[in-house]
Amino acid sequence: MDTNERFESVDDDYIEFDRVENKKNSRPDIHAFILLSELFPNKTSNMVCAAGHDQTLLDVEGDEIEKLTDDNILELVRCGVSYDENTDSLTMSA
Repeated sequence: MDTNERFESVDDDYIEFDRVENKKNSRPDIHAFILLSELFPNKTSNMVCAAGHDQTLLDVEGDEIEKLTDDNILELVRCGVSYDENTDSLTMSA
C-alpha cells in the first residue's frame, strides 16, 4: 500500500481528535506537532515549512513519511494532518 492509500484508508477519522488517546495537548494541531517532533527528534527546522491560502506544509516528507506506522498516521489524521501526493509531504488545512 502506498503512502496516499495509507492516509486514505483512515480518512473517516479525519479531524476526530476526540478519538485520540493520551493527548499531548488539548489542541489538535499542537498535539500533531508534538507527536511529529517526538517521532523525528533530530530535525532542527521549523515544523511549518510553507503556508498558502488554505494549506500549511509541514517539514515531514518522503522517507520520513514512509517511516510512520499505521497508528501514527491514524493519530495524525485525527489531528487534521493529511498527505499531499503532489509535494510528498504532510499538510494541514487552514
